[in-house]
Amino acid sequence: MSQLLWQKPGVQVDARIQQFLAGEDVILDREFFLFDIDASRAHAQGLQQIGILDADELAGLERELTALAEDFKAGRFVLDEQYEDGHSAIEVRLVERLGDAGKKIHTGRSRNDQILVATRLWLKDRLARLAAVCRESAQVALARAGVEGAMPLPGYTHLQRAVVSSLGMWWAAWAEGFIDDAQRAQQTLGWVDANPLGSAAGYGVNLPLAREHTTSALGFGRMQVSAAYAQLSRGKFEMAAIEALSSALLDLRRLAWDLSLFTSAEFGFVALPSQYTTGSSIMPNKRNPDVIELMRASYSAAAAARTEIEQLLSLPSGYHRDLQFSKGAIFHAFGRGLGALELLPDLLRNLEWKTEAMRAALDPSMYATDLAVDLARQGLPFREAYRQAADPARWAQGDPEASLAARTSPGSAADLRLAELQQRLDALQ
Repeated sequence: MSQLLWQKPGVQVDARIQQFLAGEDVILDREFFLFDIDASRAHAQGLQQIGILDADELAGLERELTALAEDFKAGRFVLDEQYEDGHSAIEVRLVERLGDAGKKIHTGRSRNDQILVATRLWLKDRLARLAAVCRESAQVALARAGVEGAMPLPGYTHLQRAVVSSLGMWWAAWAEGFIDDAQRAQQTLGWVDANPLGSAAGYGVNLPLAREHTTSALGFGRMQVSAAYAQLSRGKFEMAAIEALSSALLDLRRLAWDLSLFTSAEFGFVALPSQYTTGSSIMPNKRNPDVIELMRASYSAAAAARTEIEQLLSLPSGYHRDLQFSKGAIFHAFGRGLGALELLPDLLRNLEWKTEAMRAALDPSMYATDLAVDLARQGLPFREAYRQAADPARWAQGDPEASLAARTSPGSAADLRLAELQQRLDALQ
């Protein structure tokens, strides 16, 4: 490992203890590294504005930070165990290339606000991706609702046949769910969009740091004002982002459950695109819906990550090393969660409905609710109408299209209000 930034003469470093302290931190920092470089560039510009760096020193730092980013993306620079963490790697590289100018880069900042600003930038990127995939999923669902809306589909409660429903209702439900998820992701992004750079270790520094400049240069919507709150906010922002992700993954989990059931031989309502299935290693007859099963399971990563971070936050004010463990949690949650969600739009575009099987599953009992409501409309008290409609002798095979056409309550089969949903979605663009 390279010389530790904090190492002082006479201080002995125990390799086993240092390995415990560093853990997998430097490997995890690969996720943050380009954002850390961007923040270092903005910080250097701010230092030049207040006279800590001259123009030539700033030009050299900007040149070397750009080169470092390019080398990292090309694989010429590897962030590995020779460095304590990504922050140290940046400084080591700058000192190697620029000497004293590189040694000035850390003036007025701490690794505490370095990780905070990199985390915020990373979360903004991931939340933008989350909002985008939720919008795309909602748009696909709305488009298919418009085309397939009148097709009958059995509606279930308690996994029992309940009433006649439609593909329009099924698609519209997921469209509105993912619109809500996109809105929540965008609102959370707005809350995360605060610049902590310049708060140092949580108590500020005796320099007039150009925090307004770094806020603008890094594209933040506002500055996180209190230096002390910058540290107190750590964990809160991460949990909020995970909760936004979890909202979408909960919808994905329930949608995947539907598809898991509907693709089974017992239902037979849906055929998945072949690339979303796999074969069995022993049973030649099998095509398994593995992709949607792993989509269904992906919520677990977000739930575990949120719990892990929450358990880290039983802390007094100020920075504590416990918080180092929060990085792996958010990487794992968004890595698995976005990986699942970003497969969803194409799945929704390409799944095929087996309309004959759907229609065949509509039995006479599923029109009983229509009968009860019809009797109530004729003046019979609903509870009496309910009793009469519960008699199987009164059931007859109905007309599913007529049942759906009569379902005129707002948001049901005959009044899906797709235009209203489209307006909400368009407002999020």
